Amino acid sequence: MAKALVIVESPAKSRTLQRYLGKEFDVKASVGHVVDLPVKTLGVDIEHDFAPQYETIRGKGKILAELSKAAQQVDIVYLAPDPDREGEAIAHHIAEVLKSAKKPIYRVLFHELTKKAILAAIGEATSINHRLFEAQQTRRILDRLVGYQISPLLWDKVRRGLSAGRVQSVAVRMICERDEEIAVFIPEEYWTLDATLLGALPPEITARLDQINGQKAIVPDKDTAEQIKADLESARFVVDRVEKKQKKRNSAPPFITSSLQIEANRKLGFSAKKTMSQAQRLYEGIEVGVDGPTGLITYMRTDSIRINDDALAELRDFIGQTYGKPYVPARPNIFKTKKSAQDAHEAIRPTDVSKTPELMAAYLDRDMLKLYTLIWKRFVASQMAAAIYDQTSILIAADQYRLKTVGSIIRFMGFMSLYVEAAGDDARDGEEKDTLLPNLEEGAVLTCKGIADAQHFTQPPPRYTEASLVKALEENGVGRPSTYASILSTIQEKEYALLEQRKFYPTDLGKLINGLLLKHFPTIMDIEFTASMEQQLDQVEEGKVEWLTILRDFYGPFKEALAAAKEEMASVKRAITPTDIPCSVCNGTMVIRWGKNGEFLACETYPACKNTQDFIRGADGIIKPVERDLAQESGEACEKCGKPMVYKQGKFGRFLACSGYPDCHHIKAENTGVSCPEDGCKGSLVKKVSKRGKIFYACDQYPKCSLAMWDRPVSTPCPQCESKFLVEKSSKKTGARLQCLNKECGYVKSLDEEK
Repeated sequence: MAKALVIVESPAKSRTLQRYLGKEFDVKASVGHVVDLPVKTLGVDIEHDFAPQYETIRGKGKILAELSKAAQQVDIVYLAPDPDREGEAIAHHIAEVLKSAKKPIYRVLFHELTKKAILAAIGEATSINHRLFEAQQTRRILDRLVGYQISPLLWDKVRRGLSAGRVQSVAVRMICERDEEIAVFIPEEYWTLDATLLGALPPEITARLDQINGQKAIVPDKDTAEQIKADLESARFVVDRVEKKQKKRNSAPPFITSSLQIEANRKLGFSAKKTMSQAQRLYEGIEVGVDGPTGLITYMRTDSIRINDDALAELRDFIGQTYGKPYVPARPNIFKTKKSAQDAHEAIRPTDVSKTPELMAAYLDRDMLKLYTLIWKRFVASQMAAAIYDQTSILIAADQYRLKTVGSIIRFMGFMSLYVEAAGDDARDGEEKDTLLPNLEEGAVLTCKGIADAQHFTQPPPRYTEASLVKALEENGVGRPSTYASILSTIQEKEYALLEQRKFYPTDLGKLINGLLLKHFPTIMDIEFTASMEQQLDQVEEGKVEWLTILRDFYGPFKEALAAAKEEMASVKRAITPTDIPCSVCNGTMVIRWGKNGEFLACETYPACKNTQDFIRGADGIIKPVERDLAQESGEACEKCGKPMVYKQGKFGRFLACSGYPDCHHIKAENTGVSCPEDGCKGSLVKKVSKRGKIFYACDQYPKCSLAMWDRPVSTPCPQCESKFLVEKSSKKTGARLQCLNKECGYVKSLDEEK
């Protein structure tokens, strides 16, 4: 019979722990939080010091009963949810429930799930950190006060289902402000001039105009460029100065939560949410052959770049044995920790560096292996020797002009032989790229082989990607790394921002909500204020500030702003803006209304006339109606009324609708013309849209037939295996192509070549 009960969050983690702890320990999972604030009410007693009114989460009563029963049968209880604020809250609430068992209750922190670390953590068991719990509770109450009191206001003034969040609304503001910066940006013309020059010996070099009369070269237009070009074509080119330097490039530190999310987005295309879910699985344990459930990485919610001495020593030995002594620096690489870092955990690293990605490939699925490889390489590279390269800069005089060329030759790859950090959105070409320059002496005369001028325009700031938005949130101190994934998911789910081609665009709804909140809740939307709240929560955790002080200081001004907004905020859903545009159906005039997809034109006589129309607003503010495309007949008859079915354009693309609308509301998915390939099925494959707006293709006989696919089927038989149809695929690497779904066939035909 077990002598101790260990309670963790997830079943996967419990299986890994059970393997190491053996029969004397009974390991059970709470499956996340067990109590929370109620879903349908505020759940905070404002009048009585913001007392939270917790209730058991639906479905968790049975789990709590099982945990209580298990606690009665052991001598000691260890609470081991994740080692962070949320984990501390889970431990606190479970401890409250298990008090009746009258057994010793301890808190255990597992930073990695290896036998050595697990047994050490059990030996260092402590009491629940109430300051950490209070920090989590304060954040939860703050978020509830903001979300549950502003959101109903938005339901009343705009539409139901909207939400406002203390941190998510600031993220939307950042996206909207970047959109505004791009909209008002005025590109400025500039020109560059490059001279192709040859010395006594090859190779030729390309030097760019750098200075004019000792000042930075500014070439604003074509006329200036042509004048300079003419001057250079008749100028004498002489090497003025040659500078040679040896430079080093040091490796990046091991991952913290934010840098992992950023790098996984840039290198792997993973969303922050996907990165964290995959990392959670790697931490909790994966079946690794005869070893059973094994935790492959350390805890993935951290802002510390620290690694322990044992792991550091093992890593340096591994680098020396695998890559050779030149790749091991004389002293371990030391990285500067940010002032805001809590340093409670280590950096994200493999629990065993000898478990290389190649060895783990047999046990991990594709995406998990990609992330593990990224973490493993970054960790190993972080303690490898610096890359060394020679950099040569040549400055060339040509009368009043100075030209410059820079070349680099890598002498020792160092850590770059294993891992190089991804470039950011605004990054330029790295200076470490090999560029061979001839050996030129100062005073050498060069022959001009040609002058090339090129026109350019300054570019607006880039739109946020998931990676750059996470970086901006971190730099501004908004939110915590553990919250970034949920923030990015929420603003998309609420349709405040769209992620198109991996870039964030604010929707009309997002712009509207941002404008309303900025006007009526400027403090909540202030980036510095939001960052200061994060610092205060850290102070609660450190015991420097009482949690009730933060809530009282916050709620007074917020309550006043909320009362004013209820009276003063305009009701957008009831607002009507008149225009002079006549209705094309009746004698009425069109007005601007607000709907779930933004502004639109509607007849003023609604509901007598239901005519609507999209519009665009010109730079001068003038409203211009967008003419509807004429409905295209499909050749099909409506199953309901017999009238012709026509193609129409909707939010998620083209669909078939009855031409008898509004008398007949029948619609159906667009048919691809491809018969369902399932044996015995007489259906056809049709175009459908998922709940999240993603197009897929499925059999029209669903639920009798559940065949579905993401790729568009094309009614062209495979010329190799005579399969009934091919599918159209597309990627940046291979372009658009037709492909056979039969894995044994492998037929592929490029569509780009046809074009």
